[in-house]
Amino acid sequence: MTFHPTFHPTSRLLLIAALVATAGAGCANQPQTSATAQIAVSREAVSNAAGADGMQFAPAEMTAAREKLTRANKAMVDRDYQAASELATQAQADAKLAQSKANTAKAQAVANALQDDIRVLRDELDRANAAK
Repeated sequence: MTFHPTFHPTSRLLLIAALVATAGAGCANQPQTSATAQIAVSREAVSNAAGADGMQFAPAEMTAAREKLTRANKAMVDRDYQAASELATQAQADAKLAQSKANTAKAQAVANALQDDIRVLRDELDRANAAK
């Protein structure tokens, strides 16, 4: 029997960031390495938010995250590593907000459905007790 560990998406983000940061720890291009790690983490955050239906429930935040990630990638090409890192951090924050909004909206929909089910059950109980 083979054991296949699974990782939570956040753990995967941290692992990617740690690997990228470790790989470049000895490099003279520390700002580039740091920006590269930030972009990788932000890309994963945007992907996770999209997978959580971020575009449906938080389209403004998802659009902002994607635009900032695009700008961060352009800053990397332009070798503006500080701007790239800052934009990637902002993209990650926007993506996390989008994912949180999507998760909240879905949880609220489930809660509303449960409340409706409870109301229906109470109404049925009331009718059954009134008929006695």
